[in-house]
Amino acid sequence: QVQLVESGGGLVQAGGSLRLSCAASGRTFSSYGLGWFRQGPGKEREFVAAISRNGDNTKYGDSVKGRFTISRDNAKNTAYLQMNSLKAEDTAVYYCAARLVPITKYDYWGQGTQVTVSS
Repeated sequence: QVQLVESGGGLVQAGGSLRLSCAASGRTFSSYGLGWFRQGPGKEREFVAAISRNGDNTKYGDSVKGRFTISRDNAKNTAYLQMNSLKAEDTAVYYCAARLVPITKYDYWGQGTQVTVSS
């Protein structure tokens, strides 16, 4: 089992940047694929990005390609989401998620961190 805690959210102006962190408990962090999702006000949850267990494969949602970068540091049990060129439509609660088996549902979720982009 793994517990996830997101941090790094906040208020930023359009065009700015933020880096979110996802800190995980447990000694098997490198066994989990990780993903970032978001849910904006009145919207359904949306896939943002995913990264494989060793970090060599990444995938992005169409709305963030070229602006966001997912990464991980298995030695620090932490994943990151670097968000650049932020837009008002990026405003959402961002969640980190983990799964043991690739291409299946995510088993563990963090509590989320709020990102607000002012236009």
